[in-house]
Amino acid sequence: MTDDSSIEEEILHGGVANAGAVTRVGDHVLRPSNPHSEPIHAFLTAVRAEGFTGASEPVSIDPDGRERLVFVPGDVPLPPYEPWAQRDETLASIARLIRRLHDASVGIVSTSEITEATWSAEIADPLGGPVMCHNDVCMENVVFEDGEAVALLDFDFAAPGRREFDLAAFARMCVPIDTDEAASKLGWEPTDRPARLRLVCDSYGLDASGRPVVLTCLSESIAKGGEFVRRRVEAGEPAFIEMWNMMGGQERFDRRREWWAENLDAFARAMT
Repeated sequence: MTDDSSIEEEILHGGVANAGAVTRVGDHVLRPSNPHSEPIHAFLTAVRAEGFTGASEPVSIDPDGRERLVFVPGDVPLPPYEPWAQRDETLASIARLIRRLHDASVGIVSTSEITEATWSAEIADPLGGPVMCHNDVCMENVVFEDGEAVALLDFDFAAPGRREFDLAAFARMCVPIDTDEAASKLGWEPTDRPARLRLVCDSYGLDASGRPVVLTCLSESIAKGGEFVRRRVEAGEPAFIEMWNMMGGQERFDRRREWWAENLDAFARAMT
């Protein structure tokens, strides 16, 4: 085990579930572990062996219950997002990084180490699938160098699933697929969101048959909007309660459902 008891821990800001509990100690990051940390570490090790270096390298799960990973240097956007984080090329670079993760995970997902493991089902693809999905690619979970996405953080919700499902989850948060009112609360400037969704699919290299699936996944996700956050609120988690109240509670998700129904055709046209 690494002895860094003499090094002061630096809090790393960002995120909701582990807000204030993620720290840096020298070259390592310490964060709360969970029931899925061991298989997540096994997957991250396996995918690195396939040449994918766009994620933290796992080190250990320490006796105090925290997981230890190698710190990834770079820029991590926090709301309100700066202009560089909202550029189309920034968005495109994340889509390319996700594609590399998915491609590297093919073959790994079918191994017994993965199929026999238990993964978080909270926001996972209910149909499962042939690649490992991150499922929570928001801006705060991406490291950038000069505006180019170089690493994904926080694989707590990772699970096997479909490429389109993971792409839809990422697009929902980073296009973002949302009303102007809700998006502005995180600092997003108004933009052509159907065009940005098309950019996500183009940059990923998604073929024509996969694009309607992305729209379906978005529709299903938006229809269930608020369920995940509400569960955390009802469990009394302060960070989620703060976010719930700041974003307008259930009414915020109801408005998004109405907005999506009104704008779905525009997104569908942009994808063809």
